[in-house]
Amino acid sequence: MVNPYLIDLDDRGAAAIGVMTGAFGAHGLRKRPGITPEKIHAWETAAHYAIFNGIALLVVSQHPRFGVHRFAGPAIGIGAALFSGSIFFLTFTRDRFRWLGPVTPLGGSILTAGYLALAL
Repeated sequence: MVNPYLIDLDDRGAAAIGVMTGAFGAHGLRKRPGITPEKIHAWETAAHYAIFNGIALLVVSQHPRFGVHRFAGPAIGIGAALFSGSIFFLTFTRDRFRWLGPVTPLGGSILTAGYLALAL
């Protein structure tokens, strides 16, 4: 059985990371060499997804049935981390770590599976 406390910690962490990376994207990212408007947009998208998924995990963790779902919460948390995290990482290291490109859609797929599991 999944510990809802762990999901609850995950939601706060995702939301906090989203806020911090969003602030960095708005104020510090533009000053970095090699950062294009496309990279800034990708960074903002990843930050928004981290915040939204953190809020969604907060809601899920408070629900009496979904808060202890064995698959949904962990899948949403892991999927969000892979999705947003890979975008954050690739913003700075795309040329060196091209092999990380497939991690983004993999994370999105896991994330989607987590949300779909809530409907079952």
